[in-house]
Amino acid sequence: MAAISMRLPVVRKVVGPSAPRGGEKHLVAPGDTITTDTGYMRGHGTYVEDEKLIASVAGTVERVNKLVCVKALKTRYNGEVGDIVVGRITEVQQKRWKVETNSRLDSVLLLSSVNLPGGELRRRSAEDELAMRDYLQEGDLISAEVQSIFSDGAVSLHTRSLKYGKVS
Repeated sequence: MAAISMRLPVVRKVVGPSAPRGGEKHLVAPGDTITTDTGYMRGHGTYVEDEKLIASVAGTVERVNKLVCVKALKTRYNGEVGDIVVGRITEVQQKRWKVETNSRLDSVLLLSSVNLPGGELRRRSAEDELAMRDYLQEGDLISAEVQSIFSDGAVSLHTRSLKYGKVS
């Protein structure tokens, strides 16, 4: 017969909470009561019912002084000016490319916001507009910086630096 080697379970050392900023991470599901104390203010991801603060999304509870928020576990990207993103070209339109960046709406990369081949700064002409598919086409992966946020939440991108552009 062959010998069988077995490892018995070992009592593991209990490690304290490793949450940043000294607070313990508290997971909640929608409908869970966060607190019944009326001294707390309601933040994002919460609602008040029968003097109880209740989670409206699944996530972690974050407390800042008396403000209680629930940060969702899975969310879409909300762009901020200066963020560097990686996206995929989904559509070539007139003077712009539509880019998928995992945000609520497609991001926009304008023809005027890219460096054209050759590197020199030049005026964008009708020929450049007709040759847009030569620069970037559907399915291309790009790295870009968030230039601005439109009022509806859509993100405007630019690749005006040599750091950004098509990812090969």
